[in-house]
Amino acid sequence: MLPESKSIAKLVICEDDPATLELLSDHLTADRYEVLAAPTAADALHLCEFSSPDLLLLDLGLPDAAGLDVLREIREPDRSLSRFDSGVGVIVLSGRGTERDRVRGLEQGADDYVVKPYSYGELLARISAVLRRRSGDRSDVVRAAGIVINRAQRSVMVGERVVDLSIKEYALLGALAREPTRVFSKEELLRNVWGYRSLGHTRTLEAHASRLRRKLDPEGGKFIANCWGVGYRLVDP
Repeated sequence: MLPESKSIAKLVICEDDPATLELLSDHLTADRYEVLAAPTAADALHLCEFSSPDLLLLDLGLPDAAGLDVLREIREPDRSLSRFDSGVGVIVLSGRGTERDRVRGLEQGADDYVVKPYSYGELLARISAVLRRRSGDRSDVVRAAGIVINRAQRSVMVGERVVDLSIKEYALLGALAREPTRVFSKEELLRNVWGYRSLGHTRTLEAHASRLRRKLDPEGGKFIANCWGVGYRLVDP
């Protein structure tokens, strides 16, 4: 008798087309993923709340609700109100492929946006990439350079001092705290925190980084180092 193989991760597939849902479920099961099928938005929300998935594959065209509404509920920034694990990854699968559609999905908190029709091999690679990025994000408490981030309470402390941050300041700090001494490029931060696909002429990142620096250290500004022409890191090596 062959030993039972361990699944790589648990996925919820929210797709209203039965043939697509069945085919995708079969392929992912064959590739050692545990698959939970969700033909409606209500099914997806129920499974994400009670089944502890690692990743949600989310179609936007659903019979009972807009896919973006599902995404907004899962990404509710107030952790005291949210019913969902903040560490769950979300990949949008949609036939809507305009730049505005993609940016809207990323701005609402999707980790990736895949336009239909897609190749299964590409989707598999994107699933693996999101799971790798998310694997270090599931702990409720993150400590970096004297800063303590409690994701369950959505609180930040520097020493004994509580730091009050806006939603985007908190997201920016979380991104930098993953690797405190690594320089994150401006393009990378704008993409991961704001969902932008091009740098353009926005000063959004600079403004938020400046406010975050002052809040974390009002006296010396020892956090959020600006590496000119490249990007930002949380602290110097």
